[in-house]
Amino acid sequence: MTPRGVDPEPGLGAGRAAALRSDLLAWYRANRRDLPWRRTRDPYAIWLSEAMLQQTRVETVIPYWERFLARFPSVEALAEADLEAVYGMWAGLGYYSRARNLHAAARAIVERHGGALPSEPSLLRELPGVGRYTAGAIASIAFGRPEPVLDGNVERVLARILPVREDVKAKAGAARLWAAAAALAGGPSPGDVNQALMELGALVCTPRAPRCLACPVRAHCAAQAEGDAELLPVRPARSAPRPVRAVAALVLRGGRALFVKRPAGGLLGGLWELPGGELARGEKPDDAVRRHLRERTGLELDALAPAGEVEHVFTHRHLRLRLFRADAAPGRVRLDGIEAHRWLAPARAGELAHGTLLAKALRRALGETGPA
Repeated sequence: MTPRGVDPEPGLGAGRAAALRSDLLAWYRANRRDLPWRRTRDPYAIWLSEAMLQQTRVETVIPYWERFLARFPSVEALAEADLEAVYGMWAGLGYYSRARNLHAAARAIVERHGGALPSEPSLLRELPGVGRYTAGAIASIAFGRPEPVLDGNVERVLARILPVREDVKAKAGAARLWAAAAALAGGPSPGDVNQALMELGALVCTPRAPRCLACPVRAHCAAQAEGDAELLPVRPARSAPRPVRAVAALVLRGGRALFVKRPAGGLLGGLWELPGGELARGEKPDDAVRRHLRERTGLELDALAPAGEVEHVFTHRHLRLRLFRADAAPGRVRLDGIEAHRWLAPARAGELAHGTLLAKALRRALGETGPA
């Protein structure tokens, strides 16, 4: 049985798109959350919100967005800032390549566009870290351009409405979803339409136990009519994170600890950590930590003692980090594969741009109670 407003064609025809758009807009304008970036038309502030919201929950982002804007209120202010200061304002938000790309993109906007974010999607996509989704979000929300978006929420909503029963990450499935998103964005208020789709996916059309009876567009939804909405979208199975074993040391000298800065790029690029590295096959942890300190900092370790272990799960890695406490033998630090180093009292580690892993490791190495 075909639900009202759903035609048998695999995409969205003009009439179906218009009816769906109308219902989406009516629901969104009556029910949208009062989020701070929805109170502004400043393209920079909207861009910042989109960058922060990738892989991060709304309630987590709000205070970061507000603090970041207070510190860097314009593209020019961000471009002029030191990357270390940008990392410092981002610390704890995760996925630090987003901060690095924001900083690089701000400099590119100043150099190429006089400090004004371009409205043309093709120009937006030339900026570091700005892909098809982010360009569409900025262009439609900040500039009213009829550009589609397709994030996880929109993907789920449209996969159920159409429905799309093939892998939405495969070429054919993704093409159908982008075409439907474009059909919806092609009418009035494209920014609101795109935000309505995202809002619907976040609040109603959820991954588990979708609230179909409360959905404002259920009359248009093929999956709801067929009773299998929760089975969609179809995505490829995720591979388990690769197990990684590594070591690190809280190296002390005169009451100060050695912190090292990772090179820019790659996992945790540009952030500070305790010195160490991965275990080689068959290598003992205490031998590994001495080897890494010798190779990467030129230091020999005295009085090496175990200090526990922490686990940390990245997107594709499950890290088990063995920790040690040690005194550094006399000698200067000679860096190899490390961008910089600092000797700081452990209590001052918060002054450094760092991720959750350093905070967990430092607590454990210092013997502090609380979750590792």
